[in-house]
Amino acid sequence: MKIKDIIIASNNKGKIAEIKHILTPLGVNICSMQEKGIYVAVEEDGNSFQENAIKKAMTVCKVANEWTLADDSGLIVQALGGRPGIYSARFAGLNASDEDNRRKLLDMMRDVPWDKRKAFFYCCVALVSPDGYVIMADGRCDGYIAYEEMGSDGFGYDPVFLIPEYNKTFAQLDISVKNEMSHRARALDALKDKIKDYV
Repeated sequence: MKIKDIIIASNNKGKIAEIKHILTPLGVNICSMQEKGIYVAVEEDGNSFQENAIKKAMTVCKVANEWTLADDSGLIVQALGGRPGIYSARFAGLNASDEDNRRKLLDMMRDVPWDKRKAFFYCCVALVSPDGYVIMADGRCDGYIAYEEMGSDGFGYDPVFLIPEYNKTFAQLDISVKNEMSHRARALDALKDKIKDYV
């Protein structure tokens, strides 16, 4: 059951670039759905990050008949009772942009003091084989919600997620630094350990 190719079940260009950067050293061919000519929309209606990741990976895997990787990730904010959580991508509405989501978050956090602005990014990844074998891993990165957007790199909530050790947001950090400590990097590193015997 050797893995030669992995398709990323996502249309998010930032996420695809990040996953490719982290998994390429495995020596397998990492492809996006677009590169494979696959256009599948998956409704993320699961009750957990795990359910959503498995559903996305399995749906695309059935079409591609190749090993498929999907992740589901989100921002968990302490002061908001864990929101936006699994609804991170559509926090401000179904067709909300990243900017819309960040604006809503900052508005809700406007009067929250610094010591109550703790948050963490969580990521669950699922790698599915054509015969239905599922390998999962997860990762987390802790930080704070900044008072304003800072930085122009990254995507999603990166410009408002501040790493205290660097006093910078994910959108201000060099990509190589982010890819050592992000929730997705940690989940993918854990996945690499689990699949090293398959590549």
